[in-house]
Amino acid sequence: MTFRPPKSSDKKAKEAMELAEASRETDWQHPSFLAELFMGRFQPNLIFPFPEQSSEDREVGDKFLEKVESFLKERVDPDEIDRTREIPDDVLRGLIELGCFRMKIPAEYGGLGFSQVNYNRAMAMISSYCGSTAVFLSAHQSIGAPQPLKMFGSEEQKKKYLPRLAEGAISAFALTEPGVGSDPAKMLTTATPSPDGKTYVINGLKQWCTNGPVSDIIIVMAKTPSKWVDGKEKKQISAFIVEKDMPGFEVRHRCDFMGLKGIQNGLLNFNNVVVPKENLLWEEGKGLKLALVTLNTGRLTLPAACSGMVKACLRMAREWSNEREQWGRAIGKHEAVASKIARMSSTLFAMESITWLTSGMADTGQHDIRLEAAMAKLFCTEAAWHFTDETVQIRGGRGYETADSLRARGEKAYPVERMLRDARINTIIEGTSEIMRLFIAREALDGHMRLAGDILKPKIPWGRKAVCAAKAGIYYAGWYPKQWLPLDVFPKFVHHGQFGKHMRFISQSSRKTARNIFHAMMRYQAGLEHKQILLARIVDIGADLFAMTASIANAERMLAANPDDRSPLALADAFCRQATRRVNHKFRALFNNDDASEYRLAREVLKGEMEWLEDGIVDVDYSTEHVETEESKPDEAVPPSRVAMPVG
Repeated sequence: MTFRPPKSSDKKAKEAMELAEASRETDWQHPSFLAELFMGRFQPNLIFPFPEQSSEDREVGDKFLEKVESFLKERVDPDEIDRTREIPDDVLRGLIELGCFRMKIPAEYGGLGFSQVNYNRAMAMISSYCGSTAVFLSAHQSIGAPQPLKMFGSEEQKKKYLPRLAEGAISAFALTEPGVGSDPAKMLTTATPSPDGKTYVINGLKQWCTNGPVSDIIIVMAKTPSKWVDGKEKKQISAFIVEKDMPGFEVRHRCDFMGLKGIQNGLLNFNNVVVPKENLLWEEGKGLKLALVTLNTGRLTLPAACSGMVKACLRMAREWSNEREQWGRAIGKHEAVASKIARMSSTLFAMESITWLTSGMADTGQHDIRLEAAMAKLFCTEAAWHFTDETVQIRGGRGYETADSLRARGEKAYPVERMLRDARINTIIEGTSEIMRLFIAREALDGHMRLAGDILKPKIPWGRKAVCAAKAGIYYAGWYPKQWLPLDVFPKFVHHGQFGKHMRFISQSSRKTARNIFHAMMRYQAGLEHKQILLARIVDIGADLFAMTASIANAERMLAANPDDRSPLALADAFCRQATRRVNHKFRALFNNDDASEYRLAREVLKGEMEWLEDGIVDVDYSTEHVETEESKPDEAVPPSRVAMPVG
């Protein structure tokens, strides 16, 4: 689906959509479970059997995790990092010596060459203990310089930069700008080629760049001169390797956030920064595609990190629910709390199943994971936020109290309050939940758009539309009736035992989802792109069906390895029951909802017709001129010792 701006939008909105569409990966060279699912084709063979980590690879990971756990407990104080807003230099040096900065860098360039599974195991452990440390490492490797260099760098670039990064040079990825979030067409940072073609001059501001204030090497996205194709201007976004020592690079401000207090994130200024042509990464105009492809794998870190956080929450909630008594019995024996524990544990099993499934897919390289990675990010980040909040609720007033305060008065210093603040960003970074749903919806509709896309485009000539309609009609004449056939009656899936009924439900729901997508396309046509809530419900249905399938596959794998332990079956069954109810609810709400009336109400509020609702509060002018504080001073934002931190 080419997302067309509404009639009231200007030319810039149209250009933004065209740029985003041109930067998509258009080919599906490998199969995708979710792409098939959204087309009504349930393909369990793409997930079953659940990918198994080799014993050799697991042994490598086990040995590394032992060192990491020991280092974290002996050298890292998460509450001190949160309190002081600094990860101490000796901790960073220790992480470098441990190899944490080179986990994803290939061995031939001085790295550890970890599999995605082992890397995510390490990130899950670190995230369960200290969010700031985990994000520092993730920003360096998951989306920082190592990943795009591995995927798109020339051999010369790899030899020059990957060994430095393996030794501890810090990296970052600079895409967002003060006026640019998910709309790259508004990008103002430019990279102007010199007359002799040997250099580029970069000018602009980059915002919310994690690790940016202390980075040695930054991947910077910038506009290069437009190209003209068939008389139309095609904007170009390109990626460049920028080093901190290049004249004109400046840290304007270090940002301070609700959580993750120890991360270095800031506003970066590029003032006539001269970059050699050799530092162009991939090709001119390929920058946005580079970012999207990099994120496909980079996003896999977030599900692992969120699973680690929820593991820690479950342990704290379980211990407290057994210790704390109210009305003569442990609070965990009260149904209201027990329900939270049950849902947390079963959903955690689903989160882990998705995490290790997608990580295994990434390692084999036999799947197109753009949809699976985005769905894993969406599902796990939203679940983590919900269950860190539930853990605070279970802890009551103690959940709202800081670990330092609890410790000072002699109680167990559960860091639930800190973890809640740290978890909140996960549904925003690397694509907000709203953007993830639109991205997934676009990719989920790709099969239909290849067949009938020209019919929905308003400016396509009628002759071309007629040809497209004829071809699509032939296909849908065979495809559509199949979406209604009862193909899942017993005894199909009987070999899955107690999960047979869940597998039948997933298969039936796949076809029901596909035909509802088709109905929505026919009903709204080009207007479907504006039905964001409808598309979100479809995506959420797909998320639960994906999580159900992953959970069943993982439970069966675990049962085969240890037939005496049936707890994975109980967890997977509980999650499938919960997900089934959510899916049925979403189906009912697809075309029977209050979306239109709520949108009208929102428009009235935005027009100021209900400003009286805001009466009785302090009238504050939030546009007050900037007042420099200690936190905002550039010299204070980037300690000199951190900028010049020795590596290796």
